[in-house]
Amino acid sequence: MSIIINNDTRVIVQGITGNEGTFHTNQMIDYGTKIVAGVTPNKGGQLAINNTIPVFNTVIEAKEATKANTSIIFVPPKFAANAIIEASEAGIKTIVCISEGIPIRDMVKAKKITDNNKTRLVGPNCPGIITVDECKLGIMPGFITKKGSVGVISKSGTLTYEAIDQLVKNGLGQTTALGIGGDPIIGTDMKDAVELFENDPDTKGIVIIGEIGGTMEIETALWAKENVSKPIVGFIAGKTAPPGRRMGHAGAIVSGADETAVAKMKIMKDCGVHVCKSPAEIGEKMKEILNKG
Repeated sequence: MSIIINNDTRVIVQGITGNEGTFHTNQMIDYGTKIVAGVTPNKGGQLAINNTIPVFNTVIEAKEATKANTSIIFVPPKFAANAIIEASEAGIKTIVCISEGIPIRDMVKAKKITDNNKTRLVGPNCPGIITVDECKLGIMPGFITKKGSVGVISKSGTLTYEAIDQLVKNGLGQTTALGIGGDPIIGTDMKDAVELFENDPDTKGIVIIGEIGGTMEIETALWAKENVSKPIVGFIAGKTAPPGRRMGHAGAIVSGADETAVAKMKIMKDCGVHVCKSPAEIGEKMKEILNKG
């Protein structure tokens, strides 16, 4: 089992003919992802990726021709929100948006539409998602993963990789690893992802990587205290950042007392999350908990 994507996921790449789209499509295909079509306006009828993947002008054309159910977006930021909207309106059930720098006003509109259409949106400004040995959508390096029983959720792209590495070093693999992105407006948030892992029978433990800024980690911990039966190991990045300091993206700015790393870590711990002071402790802590269980 897994969450969101698996062996049966049929994928459209929006922006397949661009440099990023081409490079990462090759990587995803090499991992075993079923890429069935690409979409680039005005380039319909071409074949991409060594003349193997058909390109369509619109998502609806690609979906009707290939029965795709998922889209991944490698589109410049000023066009990315419209790409999300187009895929959602075409009936694509899962959308992963890698693009960063999308204007907040554009994302507010896109999120409203995806929510109304009950589309699963991951991102934007995220590394994507990987269900180990089945499907990879995004820019995560597949070779660092190992099939196992731990679900990983992270706001930070690089710390997603660090958490996976620490788990593998301690002999633990992953069911699915998910980078949710750190922008102010995102699709699937931390609580959504924890709930998906709680309902996945093959996931035995959950890792959450948060950051300063916002209240998502606090809301997730409070909800998990009442609703999650599986152990959660957590880490908050930005412990030494002063108030007002920005960490790489707009979602990580401390503005309130409960948004600091220390405050979040205390609340998470009070809610039963096993909080690590360093990402280097994640794998060891999860191994210890699972061995006890």
